[in-house]
Amino acid sequence: MHKNVIDCLLERGFIDQMTSDDLREHVSSPRKVYVGFDPTADSLHLGNLIPVMGLAWFQKFGHTPIAIVGGGTGRIGDPSGKNLERPLLSDEKLEHNVRCLDRFFQSIFPSAGPRPIVLNNNEWLGRFTLIDFLRDVAKLFRVGPMLAKESVRARLQSEEGLSFTEFSYQVLQAYDFVHLHREFGVTIQMGASDQWGNITAGTEYNRKLGGETIYGVTFPLLTRSDGKKFGKSEEGAIWLSADKLSPYQFYQHLIRMPDADVIRMLKVLTFLDMDEIARIEKSMQEPGYEPNAAQKRLATEVTRFVHGEEGVQAALRVTEGLLPGSEAQLSADVLKEIAADMPYVQLGLSEVLGQKCADLLVKVGLVSSKSEAGRLVKNGGAYLNNQKVQDPAYLLSSEDLIDGSFLLLSAGKKNRLLISIL
Repeated sequence: MHKNVIDCLLERGFIDQMTSDDLREHVSSPRKVYVGFDPTADSLHLGNLIPVMGLAWFQKFGHTPIAIVGGGTGRIGDPSGKNLERPLLSDEKLEHNVRCLDRFFQSIFPSAGPRPIVLNNNEWLGRFTLIDFLRDVAKLFRVGPMLAKESVRARLQSEEGLSFTEFSYQVLQAYDFVHLHREFGVTIQMGASDQWGNITAGTEYNRKLGGETIYGVTFPLLTRSDGKKFGKSEEGAIWLSADKLSPYQFYQHLIRMPDADVIRMLKVLTFLDMDEIARIEKSMQEPGYEPNAAQKRLATEVTRFVHGEEGVQAALRVTEGLLPGSEAQLSADVLKEIAADMPYVQLGLSEVLGQKCADLLVKVGLVSSKSEAGRLVKNGGAYLNNQKVQDPAYLLSSEDLIDGSFLLLSAGKKNRLLISIL
């Protein structure tokens, strides 16, 4: 175990840049570190878990993690890493998102270690008048260095351009850092690599005010080996909120992580010891390696951190229940959980009983024709309630209904559909 959180994060590939090498000595004593999160949605997504893990690692080493929910900066919109200006949210939507993120941060950090602090920057930014802000804060910022920021230059060269509103964002974030330093004793800000310009704006602003040294740390923006953005999928964002994405769906996204990415994700998204991660990496090259074993460990660890042990057990229960050929006992309770996580239709009892299973596959759209259904059954790819269908002419009876209410049909091992009987 490292004695220093910076050495730990460096070994795990967390750190991209630091404002000073003195930071390693600085964190030899308990400090307060913050990350800002603008409430652009009512949930964070998987990509946002990187800074949350960074805060959690600082907490493990005895430092106080602070999450800033940008109720103020969220009204402006950060241009960093964006090709287009963010649409402005209504006050009602913004306040709803702030409340949701606040609840998330209150629950996500481990109970061991210093108690986390969650703040809304609208509490201090919202008190400014325009004249006061221009006179007391913006006066110390020079346009030349502001224009030189990478996020600004990229947008100025784009067809969209950059509004004055977005241009001012770095001033607001810089003020946040200094305010948190003065009022709460915060000395470290973390963020993704595209936040470097905003973070250094804060350290420079503090220097001009004659304050003691404060520090910035950035971590690399993670993209998958196929170039896709981490935290996104073909279906959209991989949300951390169970209200937007069930623990089962969250678990399944991680199970599908490519082999080329899984070790790196174990390093940055879990608390597993590096020696254990090295053993997992070595096992992936050995004969007899169970496919997806590393992904299963990743999915279990990350789901436990985000959704707790109950979320892990729910995900495993539904995963086992959905596996064609599985001997897992299907029940109405398990299938009700599944209903939120997969395609599902409602049919009347008369539309099911006495019908050929092959015909039902066509009716619900799992296959396009009766001939295709026949071939699927013949090739062993059709499943009813996880059991292989042997006969295309098999007639459905009341005994096939699970608790009298459900049928689970599968065309192959990935294309599944739940039928709820009215």
